[in-house]
Amino acid sequence: MITYREALSEALWEEMERDEDVFLMGEDIGLGGGAFYITKGFMEKFGRDRVVDVPLSEAGFTGAAIGAALCGMRPVVEFQFADFVTESYKMIVDYAAGNHYRQMGPVPIVLRLPAAALVSAGPFHSQNPEIWFFGTPGLKIVAPTTAHDAKGMLKGAIRDPNPVIFMEYKKFYNYPVDELPEVLRPEIPEDDYTVPFGQARTLREGDDISLITFGTTVLEALEAAEVLENDGVSVEVIDLRTLVPLDKEAILESVKKTGKILFLHEARKRGGVGGELAAIVSEEVFEYLDAPVRRVGAPDAHVPLSPPLERAYLPSTEKVVDELRDLAAF
Repeated sequence: MITYREALSEALWEEMERDEDVFLMGEDIGLGGGAFYITKGFMEKFGRDRVVDVPLSEAGFTGAAIGAALCGMRPVVEFQFADFVTESYKMIVDYAAGNHYRQMGPVPIVLRLPAAALVSAGPFHSQNPEIWFFGTPGLKIVAPTTAHDAKGMLKGAIRDPNPVIFMEYKKFYNYPVDELPEVLRPEIPEDDYTVPFGQARTLREGDDISLITFGTTVLEALEAAEVLENDGVSVEVIDLRTLVPLDKEAILESVKKTGKILFLHEARKRGGVGGELAAIVSEEVFEYLDAPVRRVGAPDAHVPLSPPLERAYLPSTEKVVDELRDLAAF
């Protein structure tokens, strides 16, 4: 088994060998191997023309990558931290997302965003950017949580003719594989493969409550489901894997079965993806609900730098258990 970080590195390496139009851009990705060493050794193999160290100008190099994509290349842009993508926001939502609509042609670009909290990384290196792009047509948003999905989805993103926001979770980069729940350790094929977008994965079957999540909180979701099992409550856990396209049917079919649903994500609860998903459930399967739709997310504050405050801020297994028990008792 390989780590999440190694899976991403393998995906990039294999795609660069497969297609000469694929090239990488980012800060310190060449000589430095990237902030998390995912591209270590790439420049020696593929050269400076295909592993491009760029200045500290996110808007500038994102714009350059969009131009390259319009000319038929397939750029993969690495941001050192997801938070810094705000510098490129206009380039992404107006040009990457809008150029095909404006009949300027496809924009096959992948934007790799190391997202979410890492112990004591502080408020400028710990954000979850999905909601910044969730309402923009023309963008795909991918959020893999396993090494298998990270590799297969990154390969699929690179081959996709559309711009892809590819969220990578720093917490998982070097997470010891043998410490992960077995369901988060699927075998990685030796042969070439991709993982299709828009297909959620059921991590745990259940009959009483649906727990819908993505990203880092799959760990808390599985732990909480184990606790509820001891209470005699069967919790179904679903990992969305991609937010756009969304596997809406997986959500709706699950809530039809259980009648109760909880949405969980690391990002702030206010304005989070969970609110949109809750609205979908209320609009389309309200008659199946036996309890109000619940959400768990971070509070309306910035991510603290202090480790104890950070632990209090992030959605914990205990918080998820409390919500699930309230739902079970409703």
